[in-house]
Amino acid sequence: MNILVTGANGQLGREIRNASAGSAHRFIFTDISQMPELETVYLDITNIDAVRIICASEDIDVIVNCAAYTDVEKAESDISFADLLNHTAAANLAAVACERDATLIHVSTDYVFDGEGNTPYRESDSPSPLGAYGITKFAGERSVMNSGCRYLIFRTAWLYSPYGKNFVRTMARLTATNETVRVVFDQAGSPTYAAGLARLIVKIISDGMLDRTGIYHYTDEGVISWYDLAVAVNRLCGHSCRVLPCHTGEYPSKARRPKYSVLDKTLVKDTFGITVPYWFDSLAECIGRMEKEGR
Repeated sequence: MNILVTGANGQLGREIRNASAGSAHRFIFTDISQMPELETVYLDITNIDAVRIICASEDIDVIVNCAAYTDVEKAESDISFADLLNHTAAANLAAVACERDATLIHVSTDYVFDGEGNTPYRESDSPSPLGAYGITKFAGERSVMNSGCRYLIFRTAWLYSPYGKNFVRTMARLTATNETVRVVFDQAGSPTYAAGLARLIVKIISDGMLDRTGIYHYTDEGVISWYDLAVAVNRLCGHSCRVLPCHTGEYPSKARRPKYSVLDKTLVKDTFGITVPYWFDSLAECIGRMEKEGR
């Protein structure tokens, strides 16, 4: 099969590069950004004609959409561009997938929920996004579902990796250079090691499970706060910084964030026969890679 990966230079896209190395299938990695060390085909997914052309020329069977506007704070004042990437672009990919009878694997977010609950959100729970980021991502989900294409949507949360900008890398840097850092303790969720989600996506393709369409939730196991995650990063990095808890209200922001965004993973585990790793084990693996690779 021929697989088109969008946003291939982002966190998840780069982990799919790693997970697919040696695959019997052909992966074509695309992005609008270029990195000298990564072979990347330029593709603007907001241009449906460009998507049609590359999918036809490369005879694409599967599209994996890792591209997104993920700056939650900036999205509040840049909603039109966030909507273009999170909604319109997703609709473009879904439309082309439908035309080609291809499968679209689309990545979404816990931010489609308002976080007012206190039990893990299931796929059947009704979304109610709080801000621009969640609203545009939910609109993207609906476009995919209404397109008529064969799709698998994976909602994830608190994504991190050794690459790019993410909470784990930021905390590793801050705890190395500061005596104290303050991190919110009143937002609960589950972090996601991008490598784990990438491995699942590649497994689904490799094992011929693309017909198991629907929405799935995937994060690592366990429930923690951002404070807990920062403390763990500090310890695993061997830093002596004091990590102090604080309230969300102490950091005023434009974007409202879910207070509780834990996702129930029963369906993804049962459907694909996987065991989801515990968050601390995944974090330790990531920190080890960061140290080894000097990131």
